Amino acid sequence: MKEFTFDATNKKLGRLASEIAVILMGKNDPSYAPNVVAPHKVIVSNASKMAIDEKKMDEKKYAKFSGYPGGLKMVSMPRMIEKKGYAEVLRNAVYGMLPGNKLRKQIMKNLIISE
Repeated sequence: MKEFTFDATNKKLGRLASEIAVILMGKNDPSYAPNVVAPHKVIVSNASKMAIDEKKMDEKKYAKFSGYPGGLKMVSMPRMIEKKGYAEVLRNAVYGMLPGNKLRKQIMKNLIISE
């Protein structure tokens, strides 16, 4: 198991998330296979010091759907940070950049974020 460490200080959310997603998928490795979870662990520190623009803070919304009629709940980014912290914002960004197949949950277990 190979470990990669990132310091999120003054890094943009999307740029950092895309770098992390590539490593978690194993695309930086010559033995890449899309049907195998890569043996890489990513550790991110200082997530609360990420550079997030004011416009993104104002406009970004996270959606959750309960499955019932009228069950769509929208949460703004400042509210998400207040409730769950910057780690959850980064986790959602990386999750969205991974392929939506059966391996996504297993791949996400290799991501460790500390604020």
